[in-house]
Amino acid sequence: MDRFHLMSVFVAVAEEQGFAAAARRLRMSPPAVTRAIAALEQRLGVKLLNRTTRYVRTTDAGQRYLEDARRIMAEVDMADDTAAGINAEPRGHLTVTAPALFGRMFVIPGIVEYQQQYPDTEVSAVFLDRIVNMLEEGIDVGIRIGELPDSSMRALRVGSVRRILCATPDYLKQHGEPETLEQLTQHTLIASSAGNSPPDWSFIDKNKSQLLRIQPRLRVTTNDAALEAALQGFGITRLLSYQAAAKIAEGRLKIIMKTFEPNPWPVHIMHREGRYASAKIRTFVDLLALRLRSDTALKPE
Repeated sequence: MDRFHLMSVFVAVAEEQGFAAAARRLRMSPPAVTRAIAALEQRLGVKLLNRTTRYVRTTDAGQRYLEDARRIMAEVDMADDTAAGINAEPRGHLTVTAPALFGRMFVIPGIVEYQQQYPDTEVSAVFLDRIVNMLEEGIDVGIRIGELPDSSMRALRVGSVRRILCATPDYLKQHGEPETLEQLTQHTLIASSAGNSPPDWSFIDKNKSQLLRIQPRLRVTTNDAALEAALQGFGITRLLSYQAAAKIAEGRLKIIMKTFEPNPWPVHIMHREGRYASAKIRTFVDLLALRLRSDTALKPE
């Protein structure tokens, strides 16, 4: 079998963590995928994948080969793009990650527009409320909210969001609107642990950072759930401004204690550095950046 074909099959199996899923992605039969992996392992003389009835994972040798294979495939894509010219149509598979609610609200519309414009593309969207290691997990493009650590990835800032406190007007009318952090602790609080959120809420009080240890009556695992509980008038919750923007505009939620808000968090699009960014990545990043930068929900007031 063609060596590049075998490499492509291996990358698909490793990224999908399964033979059946890789077969669907490659539009091959599962037996053909199995034969390709067997042929590649025989050619290399090394085991690349550990298989059980529940999962498929790369071996140590397989992980090293996966990183090299991705780099080689990116170089081939770049060579194809160069030969075809700058106006070549994006094609191939793209994997995108973002926080769950952000992905549903902002990234999915961008993905749909992208694939409508470029019918020869396929996209896998991985929406998780945790930090994803893009290199290890085979992610091409990621959206990150918050300050960025040092990284070999290229980062493009597209907006910023605030950490806000909000509740329904009816709740505030019934229980009063807190004006100090001490008063806030006396209210019914709703906390989300999405993204491994810490138990303390950070604020700016008298120009100094302050952590407030809260005792929420309701703790949920998703921001969607915290938003819904607040909309039901149960109490005060803390969200990122984009998560509640529509409900605030409708008057269903009200922002409180604005003067205590910590500094806004930046929103970045991250992708693989330099010359390994193929046409499919560059085109998607450009499209998504244009959409996000024009969205008022991602602009601080």
